[in-house]
Parts: sequence; structure tokens; C-alpha cells
Amino acid sequence: MFRFVWRAVYSTKAVSLRLYWRPLFGGTSADLVVFNVGQVTLRPMLVRTARRLPLIISGRFHPSPPYSANRRRRSSMDPQVSAADPSSGISSDSTHVSEEPPAVELLPGETVVKEGKAAILFPNANEVFYNPVQEFNRDLTCAVITEFARDLLAQRGVKVLVPGEKERVVVSLSEETNEAETAEKNGAEEPKVTARVGEKCENGLRVLEGLAASGLRSVRFVLEVPGLQSVTANDFSSKAAALIARNAQYNRVDHLLQPSCRDASMLMYEMRGKKERYDVIDLDPYGSPAAFVDAAVQAVSEGGLLCVTCTDMAVMAGNNGETCYSKYGSVSIKSKYCHEMALRIILHSLDQRAGVYQRYIQPLLSVSVDFYIRVFVRVFTGQATVKNSASKQALVYNCVGCGSFHMQRLGRRISSGKHMKYSAATGPPVGPECEHCGQRHQLGGPFWAEAIHDLDFVQKVLDAVSGNPSRFATSKRIEGMLSMVTEVTPPPVGVTAPVWSGAELEDVPLYYTVDSLSSTVHCNTPSLLQFRSALLHAGHRVSLSHACKNAVKTDAPPGVIWDIMRCWEKMNPVKREKLSQTSPAFKILSTEPSLEACFTVREDANPQSRKRHLTRFQENPQAFWGPKARAKAGGGISADLQDKRKKFQNKRKNQITDSSQLKNFPCKKFKQGSCAHGDSCCYSHQTEQTSDEKTE
Repeated sequence: MFRFVWRAVYSTKAVSLRLYWRPLFGGTSADLVVFNVGQVTLRPMLVRTARRLPLIISGRFHPSPPYSANRRRRSSMDPQVSAADPSSGISSDSTHVSEEPPAVELLPGETVVKEGKAAILFPNANEVFYNPVQEFNRDLTCAVITEFARDLLAQRGVKVLVPGEKERVVVSLSEETNEAETAEKNGAEEPKVTARVGEKCENGLRVLEGLAASGLRSVRFVLEVPGLQSVTANDFSSKAAALIARNAQYNRVDHLLQPSCRDASMLMYEMRGKKERYDVIDLDPYGSPAAFVDAAVQAVSEGGLLCVTCTDMAVMAGNNGETCYSKYGSVSIKSKYCHEMALRIILHSLDQRAGVYQRYIQPLLSVSVDFYIRVFVRVFTGQATVKNSASKQALVYNCVGCGSFHMQRLGRRISSGKHMKYSAATGPPVGPECEHCGQRHQLGGPFWAEAIHDLDFVQKVLDAVSGNPSRFATSKRIEGMLSMVTEVTPPPVGVTAPVWSGAELEDVPLYYTVDSLSSTVHCNTPSLLQFRSALLHAGHRVSLSHACKNAVKTDAPPGVIWDIMRCWEKMNPVKREKLSQTSPAFKILSTEPSLEACFTVREDANPQSRKRHLTRFQENPQAFWGPKARAKAGGGISADLQDKRKKFQNKRKNQITDSSQLKNFPCKKFKQGSCAHGDSCCYSHQTEQTSDEKTE
């Protein structure tokens, strides 16, 4: 059995009738057959007649269903078609006025996933990617875009209203705005336009989610972020695009959300024109965003917001430095500060690609969370400012023995009056061997060496979230993380210079960890407050880092760090006779400290976020928590990630419990000619059999 559904699209020039044929049982919106009656030039009288056609359901105007195959094909070929486009056959004042949109039926095995204000239809089969763990990512993105919209739209005379939020005073964060133009706008008595959630704002933001998958993020943008003109949810998968359209209709946001089925890079390349660029571009791929960065820095508007997620942490944290260089133009190294270095590597990549087109970035917020990193940057155009890019990047010399590191800027700039003089940087800052332990250095980078946060903007986001905690399910964690980024501890009594022991130090890239310092010298670990207090007593600045729980960021040189550890070792001595004379611990402890460290805990050593026990580092909420399996192109249920982990654990099926059985395995050192154990070696020293012997 089948049923027929009619739709009509009309304007002063044309009318288009479409007949949808679908089965009553088991049919889906994606399976509809579309018959284009076509468009015919009409006179105004015929248009009035068409408006009375009984074929229009409920007597209301319905745009072409976004879930139809023909509509998806048209949007993929021409993503710029909108309600204001006269060529689309829809008048500019047309809005989604349907009181009761057609109900979306659940498919067999389909479930409804609720997050924030959105309810998403999600197939049980692994056809479209969805990770519930990244709810914090999506909540933080909604909060950041809301504050960005509030600031940007205030310049356009638009007032943003957020449900549950009190009246606020808005200050513009844009420094590149022309003062004369701003004065002219302020002098004009334009009426204030109010932008609310779910309503279309003509002067609002144009948002693109390049890799939308199920469309959850885009749906949440429409339902939770005010001041939007349009949201384009794009995905290269046709199944994902169809699901986006169904989710838009299910949440009744198809008047703002436009599904698209295209290659994300090609879509952004086609929107590089100054009048066609997006105000906000969100890239949240499965893995690396490197393939989309070049198009994204061109397609974002002047001063627009670019949001990028990277989940390939194994590459960016030093496991594959050569792969990191091929994707991001930087060599990552294994170190304790690898998570912050990963943030700075992606910022370097964004700035490098933007500089090709005479553009530069301004980081607003950069966070390392769980198993991924997330950066929010604004993109501007300025040939003179782009020249500063080389001096904003740095290399790092990391000692493989003690973990000390030294920074080396790629470029140098000197201000001489109104002019800026640029020159090559001088260096290196280290010798052939580490001056503390005598080991060699690793060279990593280049990476972004400037501030990774805009503290004023982060404070706005923090105030909005803490003032309206019921808005997001992860508000407590957002408040805890942003508090660590922005807080400042006032100076103690009698001290004139302020001590910034709360907020992350903007001019100090990378950090040390207390446990790694103690491990190097093989001594007991001092408490975090004791170590921070010792640095403060020595006259240095110190802060925590959101990227690591026991991290210490400080402007103290490595020599001061090891002097403090030498003083701590005297209070907690180690057995020197057990230390190898070539070990870093022996060489570090053989030198007398040049300062007397004081480990008396200071009041300003403990920041407010720590005193208030804010949720800064969330514990794993469930077992086998983290990245999910990639969606299959052809659909179908993929193997469970837990089963994969069990499969690749214990690669030797028959584990060896008796050491004598090790003789069955060849000695690797014997092959290299460096095994000095002889017959006492637990492994076999027999040469491998030749291929002829194996066949016999």
C-alpha cells in the first residue's frame, strides 16, 4: 500500500509542484520518489489561484522537504541557494511557518538520543558517527559561539537574548574595527533588533559545520545559540546528509538548518568570496583536520570564528613525529608537556596556512580535553601583521635525560619607533650536551609560542556559564576549566608586584610535572603546593595548566628548577651508591645548589579553583571510555571497541610462566653482537634456521 504527498512552492514568477510516493509501512523520507512537475511562468492572478490549491497541506506554505533526494542533490550542487535568493523560486520574506511539520517516523532499530535541547534520530548500525563523550566539546562550543555572537552582533545593532540569562553589559572584543566606522554606527539611531534562540536573524551569523555526521551539533546551534542567520550542516556521506535532514525536521529547525552533501573542502573553497564567507566554521573530523585547514582559513569571514578539533593525539603527542610533520608542518616529540605542545602545533598550522593568504589568527580559547584538543581562533586579514608570524613560532630543545627544555624563536622583531625591524633569530640556546645531566637534546617544533587564550573573552564565557548553570549538562566542568585559565591570585601583604599564580601564564609555553622531576633524581615527590611555594619564594611566577593535573608552568630557568630539587633531595636523601655514574640523577645531585629553597607553603600557592574543588579534571565516567570506532562507509554494525582491545592484548596467546621457556626465543642483543651474558642469557643464542632447513 502506498500514499501520496504533495508539496507546492510558488512565487510571483513560478510554481513548482512535487508528488511524493512512499509506502505506508516501512517507508522513510529518504526513500521518497520525487516527481518534478516543473516550473511555469505565471501571471499574478495565477499565483493567487495557486495559493488556494487544495494540494497545499494544512493550507500552509511548506518549502521543499530537505530530506528528499532531489532537494539534497540541488543543495549539494548549489549550497548558496537560500530564501533570499530570487533564483530559488522562494520569496525573500518566506519563513518556516508550519505549525505542525510532518512527523518523522522512526526506522527499525533507530533510537532517539537527547543532548542539550536537541533530540537526534540515530541508527543503531554504525552508519553515522556519534560520540557521547564529546558532549563537553559541544557544550563549550555553544557557549563560545554565543559569546562571539553577542560581541559581534552588538556592533550590528543586534541584541542577543539567551534563555535563563540576566541582563548583561556587552563590550566589544574586536580590536580591528575601524574607529570612524564605529563612531558612525553609534551615532546613527538605529532601532535595537533582538535575536532569540530558534529565530532567524537577518544580520546574524552564517554558520558552517563542515563534517556534521548526524547533525547533532548543528541542531544544537539552532536551538541554543541566538543570533543565527543560517546553519549549513554538511557531510560527504549521503546517509549522513539524509539523517541530518530528518533530524532538522524532527527538531523543527529546518527553517534555519540547511543540510548539504558535499566534500567539505570544495564547499569552503567555493565560499571564499568576501560576501559569501561564513562567520563561524566548525571542523570536528574523525582524526586529523589537516585536509580541511587550507580551505577553512579562506572561507571564514573577516574576524570570523574558526573552531577546530583534533583527535589524532597519538600523532600530535610524539608517537609519530614524521606523520605530525607531514600533516601540520611540525615535529612532535614525546615529553611530559606533549598535550600543550599539541595545542600549539595546531595553532602553528592554522597560522601558517592563513599566512599564505595574508591572514593571521588570534586564539580565543585553546583546551586539551580528555583524548582530543579543541581550539577557537579568530581570523583576520593584514599584510603587515602577517610579518610577525615568524617571531610567534618557536623550536624546543628537549633533553632526553632530565627533561629540561629551552625555547628558540624562529624569527626576531625589534620595534624602532613607528617601524618594525625583522631579522633572523640567534641561537641555539643550548650546547651540544645538556648542562645539567650531560645528555643529548631532541629538537621539536616549530609551534605557536604566543598566548593560547584571550583572557578577556574567556572571562565572558565563564561569567555566562556560571551565571546560567542549567544551560549545559557539563557546566561544572566548563566552569572549573575556564576558572583555571582566567583566575588571578592577588599579591600577598607587603609585596608590590602582583603574583600571577592562578591563571595560566600567557608568555610561558610548556610546563614541567612534579612527578617527572622527582623521578629523574629518584627521590620522594614534593607536594604540588610545596613545589609552587618554593618557586614563589625564589621570586618567579608560577601557574597550573589545564592540560595536566600536576603540571607547573613557570618562568624560572631549568637551573633554578634543579636547584630546588637538589634542596628537596637533601631533605629526602636518596642512596647515592645505587645511582649509576652516567645517570642524569647522579650528575644533577653531584652539583651543589646555588640557592636555598624554602618549601613553606604560601597562601597564594593554592589557586581559587583548587580551593573551591572545582571540577577541573573529570574522571572517566564509565569503563572503556574514550574514542569510538569510525563509522563504516557502507553501514552495518562494526566490531565493538572493547572486543578489539581484548583481541590485541596479550599478543602471545600462550604466556610464558617458566623463565626456562625463554630459550625458545632468539636473543636480540646476540644478533647485534652486543650480548655480554653468554650462556647465562635467558634467551637463545642459536642462529636462525635457513629456508632449506625449515623445509626439511
